[in-house]
Amino acid sequence: MELHNKDTFSEDILPVVIVGNGPSGICLSYLLSGYTPYFSPDGFHPNPVLHNKLTENPLLSLFDQDLEYLCEGVEGRSSNPVAVLFDALLLPDGDFGVDCASPLIWRHEPERATHHLVLGKGPPGGAWHAMEGSMLTLSLANWMELPGLKLKEWMRDKRRNLRNDRATPAEIASYYQHYVTKMDLEKSFACGTTVTSVSRDSLESGCSVWKIQGLQRRASSGEGNEVIEVPFSVYAENVVLATGTHDIPARLGVDGENLPFVCHSFWELEAAISSGRLDRASEPVLVVGAGLTAADAVLAAHHLNTPVYHAFRRPVSDPALIFNQLPKLLYPEYHKVHQMMSQPQHKVDESVVYLSNQPLSSPADGTSPYTCYPGYLSFPKHHVAAFRPDGKCVLEDERGLQTVLQVSMALVLIGAYPNLSFLQEHGRPLAVDSEEPISCRRNPLDVDPYKYECVKEPGMYAMGPLVGENFVRFLKGGALAIVCDIARKRSKKRQEKCTTSSLNIQLTNCTLEA
Repeated sequence: MELHNKDTFSEDILPVVIVGNGPSGICLSYLLSGYTPYFSPDGFHPNPVLHNKLTENPLLSLFDQDLEYLCEGVEGRSSNPVAVLFDALLLPDGDFGVDCASPLIWRHEPERATHHLVLGKGPPGGAWHAMEGSMLTLSLANWMELPGLKLKEWMRDKRRNLRNDRATPAEIASYYQHYVTKMDLEKSFACGTTVTSVSRDSLESGCSVWKIQGLQRRASSGEGNEVIEVPFSVYAENVVLATGTHDIPARLGVDGENLPFVCHSFWELEAAISSGRLDRASEPVLVVGAGLTAADAVLAAHHLNTPVYHAFRRPVSDPALIFNQLPKLLYPEYHKVHQMMSQPQHKVDESVVYLSNQPLSSPADGTSPYTCYPGYLSFPKHHVAAFRPDGKCVLEDERGLQTVLQVSMALVLIGAYPNLSFLQEHGRPLAVDSEEPISCRRNPLDVDPYKYECVKEPGMYAMGPLVGENFVRFLKGGALAIVCDIARKRSKKRQEKCTTSSLNIQLTNCTLEA
């Protein structure tokens, strides 16, 4: 869809504009397009309390029911109650690995559809298209799917097999792109767009709407395959932030972090491997961080037989480490990394130790303490003090003792922040703590838990990682809450118009007596 600069005529004001075309934006588009969930007449939910509530109004769609009432007593692995509710309805007993049928049925009711626009930088699927590779997703395959299209069935049609009930990021990206086509959502998607500004704008009527401005990449009409960027502006009654939080890698803020050998993306490691710049003869790679992306980097380098130094702040036994929360059977590769982290570790004495010339492989006599996983050495409870131009990295433990490492590449993989540069003050005033940067885990946007509307900005909604939902299975609840609230707003507006029209008719027909 091509966008243009528009004047603020009433017919050009969209009910909803969604910024972000990843799984959050796709799921919301599906619900806004008239696809409506009902409790099936033959439906059964294993939670008896929720089952009884659903049978109280069997003819009402989920959009027409009291979400707060339905949420009561439903528990799950999210802090957002509607996310837990919708997940429980789509994947009953999903946390126990039970493939229980959903009690919901879906009906396409075009009269419920709300005109909307989805803006995204790349093809539908968002950041999943930047995750090309052979690593498996953390979530089970059915946790990644969207309503109305079973991922397993889609993969079988593509003659692909799931490994351990999990898929690769490339397969998930392809699934999301196909989903938009199959559900006939393409007419609402404007891809190749970069939003540069979202702000309030007042119309001549006195109404306030959202003005969304940006640039759209298009093929030039001239000769060749030149791509140009064309400005656009659209207006909306409501705007939804569904951008995810993977745009800006988190940084350590230490000296030398901008040196060429210091990287902040797993894909920079893959590029170095594919180009031949990194191989088994290279100096060790330093991986900083104890999350899943850091674990993927450890596995990639270790598979290449490149020595790996691994530094992280927490002790290996810390229950907050993601590895201590994952079932070993489902995630054998991450369990392997956790074992590597737990093996005999580097111990530093009172002096600075140089390890750049010490081999990480085990000697033949077996005297090396690093015998479990040759080529890997962990530094728990360490942080980076500085990077040096000569390719050395200074690590420091909790006692202040330092270790200097010679490395070929340093990968700082400690999380990421969303790019909300199109909002005033990068969106900080909308966060739970307006003094701190927005973070999925530590400082999400402050939204009403049953509407997902920003507490400090009516008419602006947020969903997905921006409100603390890192897993696709839970972001779908945000779509449900937003659609329900927007439907209530539109219904209220229609009632007010009817009341005003009726009042005008009565005043026109009345006569005044002296």
